[in-house]
Amino acid sequence: MSAHSGVLGIFEARDDVVAAIDALRAAGMKRMTVYSPAPDHTIEHALHESKSPVRIFTLVGGLTGAATGFALPTWTSLHWPLVTGGKPIISMPAWVIIAFELTVLFGALSTVLGLFIVNRWPNRKPLIIYDASFSADRYGIHLDVPAGASAAAARDIMNRAGAVEIREARGEVTSAS
Repeated sequence: MSAHSGVLGIFEARDDVVAAIDALRAAGMKRMTVYSPAPDHTIEHALHESKSPVRIFTLVGGLTGAATGFALPTWTSLHWPLVTGGKPIISMPAWVIIAFELTVLFGALSTVLGLFIVNRWPNRKPLIIYDASFSADRYGIHLDVPAGASAAAARDIMNRAGAVEIREARGEVTSAS
């Protein structure tokens, strides 16, 4: 596992954070984590987060469950036929309930599996970059700097956007004193 390092900028105002996010994205720096004392739609909009790929896992799991819900009773009825009241051996309406239940089951299980895969859980050595002031009144941006790249441009952009403090962050737990 490679060592991650980055730049942590601490801001007092939400507008400064949004300006810094926009400037960092314009400069081609995309790998960032934003910390906020409360959820904020303005920051979410500035981040332009793409839709989660977990929904694909849910769709595939649900479709697989529906197919299994119809295939399993069909296979069972063909191998052990039981004629009841002159009804056909393969009776789809009766299997809609089984298909629905397996759609929900497979969809839920594949969603959990997708969460583990997309988030790369379990992560044995998590990268923790945090400041206690993010829970109170300040905002933060942690920008991943790839190995061998210079953090000077990111520091300059954050400084121009109005950062109160900028420091190097190397995966350790940091806290305000």
